[in-house]
Amino acid sequence: MARIESVNEQTLIVYFGDNIDETVAADVNRAIFQVRESLGDLVTDMIPSYNSMLVGFDLNRTDRFDIIKRIRLSLESSTSEINDRSDNQVVEIPVYYGEEVALDMPDVCEKTGLDSASVIKLHSQREYRVYAIGFSPGFAYLGSLDDAIVVPRKSTPRLKVPTGSVGLADNQTAIYPSSTPGGWQIIGRTPLNMVDWDSDSLAKVNVGNRVKFCPIDREEFLKQGGVL
Repeated sequence: MARIESVNEQTLIVYFGDNIDETVAADVNRAIFQVRESLGDLVTDMIPSYNSMLVGFDLNRTDRFDIIKRIRLSLESSTSEINDRSDNQVVEIPVYYGEEVALDMPDVCEKTGLDSASVIKLHSQREYRVYAIGFSPGFAYLGSLDDAIVVPRKSTPRLKVPTGSVGLADNQTAIYPSSTPGGWQIIGRTPLNMVDWDSDSLAKVNVGNRVKFCPIDREEFLKQGGVL
């Protein structure tokens, strides 16, 4: 059963478990649709994360006790007719894994005992779930990696990671939507713009989406607008 706690007088946090895995992430994603469908504009904001979601509500139209009751009822309702569009959407991300952009591939190969071709194959052959958005606008935490390519963060973070860089850290992978400091192990770069400031959703991917990385060569990377 979900655990609901108060954050302040008009915000609650709903916990769906203590673990970070596919099952809990699916529960969070499903709950977004259930609560949104059941409570409508009583809810002013919802922010999902790995194993929880933050729910803001209109204090002029309801109170904490009423909204908790409504949330519990919505989570207990049948989900058979809920169209979980976010969970079904697979976003394909082209990635150039060439040496000139795979800044940490040598270190990743050394830590895993694999060659670069094997790292690329393992990284690109599975679909990843977007667990959370954070750190910077559009920065999506994706999981989970194949155990064979799980590596720690860099001991010394870079002061500036190039925009579009694809990195590994522990059992997650991510794309840097802008040039920022960071300690993820960089193995490639996408030519896509991961943040659209003119879009309502802002980010190219959202919590619950699935992401598939598609290897491309240098020529295609440049053709799609990639910057070296």
